[in-house]
Amino acid sequence: MFELEKKHLETQIKNYFLQHAIPLPEEWNWTPIPFSGEWGIATSFFKVAALEARAGKKVNVAQRAQEISETLVAFLGVPEGFSRVEAVKGYLNLYFSTAEYSRRVVDAILIAHDQFGRGVRKNARVMVEYSQPNTHKAFHVGHLRSAILGDVICRILDTAGYDVVRANYFGDIGLHVIKWLWNYMKYHAGQHPPAEDVTRWMGELYAEAARRLDENPEFEAEVREVYGRWDRDDHEIVALWKKTRQWSLDGFDEMYRLLNIPFDRLYANSDAEKAGKEVVQELVSKNLAVDERPAGPVIVKIDELLGLEKEKYRVFVVLRSDGTALYSTEDLALAKIKFSEYPDLVQSIYIVDVRQSLHFQQVFKTLELAGYEWATQCVHLPYELVNLPGNVTVSSREGTVVLLEDLIREATQRAREVVEQKNPALSEQEKDTVSWQVALGAIKYPLLARDNAKIATFDWETALDFEGQAAPYIQYAHVRANSILRKAGEVLADSVTPTFALHPAEVQLIDMLSRIPAEIQRAAAEFKTLHITNLTYQIAKAFSDFYNQCPVLSVDGEVRLFRMRLVAATRQALENLLACLGISAPEVM
Repeated sequence: MFELEKKHLETQIKNYFLQHAIPLPEEWNWTPIPFSGEWGIATSFFKVAALEARAGKKVNVAQRAQEISETLVAFLGVPEGFSRVEAVKGYLNLYFSTAEYSRRVVDAILIAHDQFGRGVRKNARVMVEYSQPNTHKAFHVGHLRSAILGDVICRILDTAGYDVVRANYFGDIGLHVIKWLWNYMKYHAGQHPPAEDVTRWMGELYAEAARRLDENPEFEAEVREVYGRWDRDDHEIVALWKKTRQWSLDGFDEMYRLLNIPFDRLYANSDAEKAGKEVVQELVSKNLAVDERPAGPVIVKIDELLGLEKEKYRVFVVLRSDGTALYSTEDLALAKIKFSEYPDLVQSIYIVDVRQSLHFQQVFKTLELAGYEWATQCVHLPYELVNLPGNVTVSSREGTVVLLEDLIREATQRAREVVEQKNPALSEQEKDTVSWQVALGAIKYPLLARDNAKIATFDWETALDFEGQAAPYIQYAHVRANSILRKAGEVLADSVTPTFALHPAEVQLIDMLSRIPAEIQRAAAEFKTLHITNLTYQIAKAFSDFYNQCPVLSVDGEVRLFRMRLVAATRQALENLLACLGISAPEVM
């Protein structure tokens, strides 16, 4: 908004500078003036004054910047679309007409509709890797944060203007899979998973395997034998592994479908195993890795290679002494595979829990030492874990997991109870739909509203709060806006510039709406979902204040016409922001 006015101002200022032999800056930087009841933009002239000083003119930079600002105030007058202009400490401050600014905010939202807030395409491709579940295990609450955080980071980046590749890297081989296969062959041969809750069944067999091996250590020899057969590409083991892996993948697909989380590219650590060993050999040949086999593993002494006296990266183990691959082996290869498939990537973002921070520092630095220029474009976005009330943690090995299926069922049941209380007149189908929308919002929002670097504790009372900072409160604000428009039953008026004095609640709501494009860009730049959750809540709260203080349906004339458009703009803004968070905006509730 006001881009034409900014360009016009810049042209006028440039002409003034040329007429008075004042040096031109390379670019104009306009910054918003902090909102205090009116909106404005500012630019400073310290750089211009400094350019004059460097050219030999004897000036006090601060005084000269203020002098330039004052002369421009007199030269410009009050440009169209603005209410006043002032010079303050070297800054030129221009304040918008409140009525004109308000009209433009509302019009911009209603014209752009579901595209409002979307940035200009940047012609820059970013890959985001997230979720990363292990096959042959349960899909539990511990997997939620990576999946939801990654999905919403993708949505934010896409909205900001990036081309996004959504990637999932699942662990389909390793000791946990071998244990599962051993237990299946020994005690469950020929069985198939149930039609529903596949990941529950897979997780139960894994926990059972762990218990049997704890109780009978002598079975470890049998597990090692199965691992050996896997390494030798034994046909029976590989065939069973492929079949049972697909069971897990089918179960994962069902979970992602329920959560509305899509992917563009699936990677498996089995795909990177062989390629990883080739990368390790490359590191050895370049004298970057030391091969201590068979007495020891293959290692990269990163700190020593960098000449660091203080320990930072430590020793990075890239292959076991027996020649089998590690996560490090496969992650080295995976990075190469990603940039080979997508050579135009400007960033490859790994959303993995904070406990892997050192691991990724080692992976990226090793690749950088190996000469891969794109290694500096790899970014680890860490997140902390999710705890349940009472600091309950989850463990696949012990089987003490809260399964995602159970969490969704309980969320839907609790949401249904609330919907029944709030609007018993809804049809059964409407109740089912709304309960589902509220349930998923209640699950997702708490994990997104918390800084990803901090532990998130999930509890039902907060998640399903219709009065506080939670998804149901925001969804209800959307429903309330929709209800006003439905009751009015009229076509919105064309663009309305208010000539009446706007109520402070109207001004506050308009200010919140105006921040959407900038906050989306900020969230994308910082990979912070909480910028969007906070703004969405603030808009819902501002709308509630507006609703309680500014009549819409009981007023007439210009006031009604403008407020109807403001309600419609708010409804659209909430819908767009909730979509950015992967949360539905119900029509009724």
